[in-house]
Amino acid sequence: MADQMDMADVPTSLDLDAILDARWADPSVFSAEEFARAERFWQQRRAEDARLLAVRQAVTEQITAWTGRVPRDVGSLGIQTNLETSDLDLGIGYPVAERDRLMAALDGHATFLGERKTRFDTSRLVFGFTSGGVEIDLSALTEEDFAVACRMLNEIATGMSEPERIAHTWVKYLLRRAGRLEDYAAWKLVTYARFCPEFNWVPIT
Repeated sequence: MADQMDMADVPTSLDLDAILDARWADPSVFSAEEFARAERFWQQRRAEDARLLAVRQAVTEQITAWTGRVPRDVGSLGIQTNLETSDLDLGIGYPVAERDRLMAALDGHATFLGERKTRFDTSRLVFGFTSGGVEIDLSALTEEDFAVACRMLNEIATGMSEPERIAHTWVKYLLRRAGRLEDYAAWKLVTYARFCPEFNWVPIT
């Protein structure tokens, strides 16, 4: 509790506008004190990993049984930039011509949230449900887009350092704390854009 109060009460020394303009949180611009706070916050999120990963494993098995496709974590938990309020974002590849079959397979299991533009002339279908007290968003991408997303996630896994994950997560927290919700929504996507510029990952609204 004391840590949470410290994070809420102490002003940041970061120039958030400059970081937004740069479209990246460089840990080298953090003071030692600021980075220590960011790291403490990030480690608090990691303390929740076991619970969230157990939920993810359970819903992965459910989605696989419902759809015949094994989902991939395409959200912030998968790249370790999640906040305490983050949900789980999973994705599958599915043939566009068979989306009616997918809708039928998920009927009664998940709520259809709509169709979202993804990149170029493609789209994804978005479904939602809750498991273990955690909100789950499931995106059904085209098979090509799913392959691109998996490649992007693999590049993030190997190319984004732990200090960068800490810095990115802290900036996301600060933007939300400041009520800068448009900037917050855009910031959530900068990692994907950095590692896969051609992929237009439109957020769920």
